[in-house]
Formats: sequence, C-alpha cells, structure tokens
Amino acid sequence: MCDTGNIRDHYNKVFNALQKLDVGTLQQKDLLASELFMNQGITFTVYSDNAGIERIFPFDIIPRIITGVEWAHIEAGIKQRLKALNLFLKDIYSEQLILKDKVIPASLIASCPHYTREVFGIKVPYDIYVHISGIDLIRGDDGRFYILEDNLRTPSGVSYMLENREVTKRIFPDMLAANKVRLVHNYPLMLHQILLSLAPTQISAPTVVLLTPGIFNSAYYEHAFLARQMGIALVEGRDLVVDNHKVYMKTTNGLEQVHVIYRRIDDEFLDPLVFKPDSVLGVPGLMSAYRKGNVALVNAVGNGVADDKAVYAYVPDMIKYYLNEEPILPNVPTYELSNADARQHVFENIQNMVIKRTNQSGGYGMVMGNKVSEEEWLKAKATIEADPRSFIAQPIIKLSTVPCFIDGKFQPRHVDLRPYALCGPNGVQIVPGGLTRVALREGSLVVNSSQGGGSKDTWIID
Repeated sequence: MCDTGNIRDHYNKVFNALQKLDVGTLQQKDLLASELFMNQGITFTVYSDNAGIERIFPFDIIPRIITGVEWAHIEAGIKQRLKALNLFLKDIYSEQLILKDKVIPASLIASCPHYTREVFGIKVPYDIYVHISGIDLIRGDDGRFYILEDNLRTPSGVSYMLENREVTKRIFPDMLAANKVRLVHNYPLMLHQILLSLAPTQISAPTVVLLTPGIFNSAYYEHAFLARQMGIALVEGRDLVVDNHKVYMKTTNGLEQVHVIYRRIDDEFLDPLVFKPDSVLGVPGLMSAYRKGNVALVNAVGNGVADDKAVYAYVPDMIKYYLNEEPILPNVPTYELSNADARQHVFENIQNMVIKRTNQSGGYGMVMGNKVSEEEWLKAKATIEADPRSFIAQPIIKLSTVPCFIDGKFQPRHVDLRPYALCGPNGVQIVPGGLTRVALREGSLVVNSSQGGGSKDTWIID
C-alpha cells in the first residue's frame, strides 16, 4: 500500500495506524469525508467554470504533520513579518519615511493600483491595519520554509481549516489524541475577542457584524460559517445605513448602531460615494464614519498596497528598516519585470521561471515557464512588455510533497501552507496549523482551489 522505506519520524504513529486498515476501509473513510463536506455544504465557487456555481472542496484524508520545533520557527517568522507590515502600512499612509529614505522606490507605490489615497491620514485603533492575515508558505526541496505571498486584505479559507479538523475527528477519532495534536477550534473565539476590542467607544457590549457581498461570492459559505460561530449578524450592504457619520444596522426593532465591521468586501466596493459609484455591495457614507473613528473596519482599508507582489519583494527590507532585524523566514527570490535587466534575465531563463501578475490571486494570470507553449509564451511576452509593472517572476521552486490517499493508494502531492494570524491590542496570535492546500493533479505545482487544488488537515505535534 505504501513504500515504508523513508517515513519521517513524526509520521510513524499515523503510518502505523493506517497500516492496520485495508484499502477498502480507507476508501470508505474517503467517501465518508466527501459526504460530510457535502452535507455541511462546504463549497466554493469557480467563477470561470460554466458547469455550475458551487463545488465541494476536495479533501485528502491523510493529515499533514509539522513538528512543534518547525512550527515555532514558522510562528516567529510570521509574527516578525506582520509587525513590519503593520508599521509599513502606518508609515505609507502617514509620513512615508520608508520612501523618503529610499528603501522602497516611490514610483513603485505611486504605480500600485491598491494604494488607497482616500485613507491617507486616517488613524486606526491601536495602529493595527492587518487584523487577519493568511500568509502563504512553501517548503523548498532544501527543507526550508519560504514566504510565497502575503494575504492582508480579506484572506479566506479559515473555515476549511476548521472543518477539515472536524471531518478528521469523525473519520479517525482516536488518532488526534494519540498524536497529541494541538487544537485549532478556538479561532472564532480569538477573532471575536479581537473584533470586540476594536470598538471605537469603550462600551460594554459593542455591536459587531460580518459584511458579505452575498450568496454569489466564492467564499459565502465561510462568511456564514464565521458569523454563526462568533454569534454575530451576517449583513449585506443594504442592511446598513450611515447617519451623521455613524453606521446603523436595520433590525426589526429599528436602527442599531454598529461599532465594528468585519468586512469580506474589497475596498473598491465598500462605499459608492468614495470608490466605485455603481457598487451596490457597499454602504454609502461608510468611509466618512470610518474617517471620524465611529466604526472600525477589519481589515483596514488600503492594505492592498502591501499585498502587491512587487511590494512583496521589499518585505525583507521593511523588516530590516522598521525592526532592525534579519528576516526569520526568507522570501522566494523575486524579479520585478519593470526592471529591464531583470526582465531580460527572466526571458532568457523562462523555462525555470513562473510569472505572476502583481495584483491577481487564485492562481489566475500565471505563466509556468516549464509548461508554456511557444505560441502562448509569445502572447504572454507581448502582454508583459506592454505593462511590465504588473508582473513579477520567481524561480520555479519544487514544492515539498506529502503523502495523499488518491485512487486507492498513497501518492505524493505538492503542498503549500496558509497559517492564519490574528493581530489585536495584545499582539499576534497564530492558530497552530493552518490550511494545507494540495495540488491534486499529479506533478502540478498549483494548489489553488480555483485551479483544481484541494486541502488536508494540518497537525502540529510536539
């Protein structure tokens, strides 16, 4: 059923337990997991797919295991990075010292589509801009963890992390306790406490809501799940109204003031009076209430400037500049294609490169240099040369593999890891684990659910 020659020590207990089960039993467990996901309605939407609006999130039953020592290193690296990114966001929307000191080129920020001038000078509670982050990590074949990208706007996927654990408990009830796996279930409680702590006025019971674009959003399942877990109202833009620079929710008992909004709507749709005038998803006047400090928005508006993949290349410099420390977790080497020398180097070595759009997510707009045809490459090259600022390139890193149960046997598949970090007045808290995304297609390095990826439970064990 599986090659026993090179099992890592921390997988031994799990492997021994699995060895006692025959293939038929494992296939039954695999089927049960799919049924549990189906019954819970754990779905996501692929916008480019015409076959139907929702899909079940593919789940692999074999957990991914990370040791406590490895986790301590990851945790320290993410905390350091978020500290620097919060300082960067505060600086870039106020004094801009990092630009004056020429650590980051001013032209890079000026040309960033997600630099939001409308929030310049707005004071946010406790100077925290990134309350919720999903920082994507990969492990190279050298065994080291690298930061692949920062998701600091409206990161999704945490509900899958929580549901993956619940499904694992159902299919392998004894294995979690036997392996002393650290718990993840208190994430909604931690998040709720942070949301409450951000209320602009010190009142005993602030009103917190989760603002969703609605049922057609790809992460709507998660919006409903988190609102339910935290016991807060799930609202759409039409449920809120602004009066005298304060936000109110329409209820059957009249208007109720809202103090904190966990928004899952992108910046440009938040307020039609400031951003897209035709947006029906947001709330007219919301930005005036935000500027006056009468409502807290989570995450802060304008974080997209730190999500830009060209700005990502400068995060190690930010860590040195703001914290006077060396980065604990390295970036993947990154070439800005607006630089003519870098562009030439990438074009000459395209078979070893992956090219990404600086402001796209979900694996869209990617060119894998080792898979691209001559015709596709000529087309992509022309697009890049027309607008090089919108592209970066990175060497193709062979992601680490973990065992997966596919088609009745154990097979290696490439994975990444998205731990979820919460920043509040008392510092950064990281749930032990995160979402391990799996490239289910053999040989594929693309793990995004929108591109056919799946996920598995992530165990941190001591």
